[in-house]
Amino acid sequence: MTRPIALVLAACGLLAASAAQAQDAYPSKTIRFVVPFTAGSATDTLARVLANRMSTSLGRSIVVENIAGGNGIPAAQNVVRSAPDGYTVMVTANTTHAGNQALLKNIPYDAVTDFEPITKLGSITLALITHPSVPATNLKELIAFGKANPGKLSFGAGSSSSRMSAELLKTMAGIEMLHVPYKSNPQAVTDLLGGQISLFFGDVSTALPPVRAGLLKGLAVSGLKRSSLAPDLPTIDESGLKGYELTAWFAAYAPAKTPKPIVDKLNAAFREALADKSVAEKLLGAGIEPEASTPAELVAFQAVETEKWKKIAAEAKIEPQ
Repeated sequence: MTRPIALVLAACGLLAASAAQAQDAYPSKTIRFVVPFTAGSATDTLARVLANRMSTSLGRSIVVENIAGGNGIPAAQNVVRSAPDGYTVMVTANTTHAGNQALLKNIPYDAVTDFEPITKLGSITLALITHPSVPATNLKELIAFGKANPGKLSFGAGSSSSRMSAELLKTMAGIEMLHVPYKSNPQAVTDLLGGQISLFFGDVSTALPPVRAGLLKGLAVSGLKRSSLAPDLPTIDESGLKGYELTAWFAAYAPAKTPKPIVDKLNAAFREALADKSVAEKLLGAGIEPEASTPAELVAFQAVETEKWKKIAAEAKIEPQ
């Protein structure tokens, strides 16, 4: 019996040594960034800017693969089913790791146990903008109009962040507004310009150009602090709705059981890229404020955000679909 046991132990030792060597050699081939949205989206822009910078620091090519649609579920499943070896990384937004958990009944992946968190990547402050026909020049006037005219206001939303920002405004302000869904936020802006909807919450890079052009009105931003990209707009919190805060965010995840040394190496590479001034400038130009974290900090942040989104959905009486 001793010889078979010795052979098994030797085999285990070889496997462990092989795994250690693979981790030490990482990366030894092309890395894939999976993005759950279309090319040209904010998440896609973020992934491509970071991939370009990290290809240099890691010494390997990084390709961006867009698996769009289905609330990010197909992309998430693709990552979950991939080998936990560091060569598949999901660059995603709050939709897949907080929004779906509040808005959908059946999700075929677990946003916590099926992934290894790597780092936060950044956030986007949303701007509240309205059509000129809405008789309000600030948030207080908008709320007063909404209370005096129940159901007359409507809002468009082409993303979960856009919708939940408006839903949170509804419940905190105690006003009624009609939700008009869109496949994308740019489509909502188009209809807002045409007067088909009253207002819209969108990332500053999408929402503010028509405001700057004098075609729409900008009332406030959704973060607790004023955005460096729109310093002239007050926050909703300082405009009267104390405690209001909702921002879109981005993060990177690997499949569950990806070895810690590889996660740590990816975390360091992401941090280095996000700290690069040229990278930061490109991201800020797209409305994204770069921000890194440890994997543990991302775990804690995601847990808080998930509960926040569930609470907003419950208070807005949104039935999970």
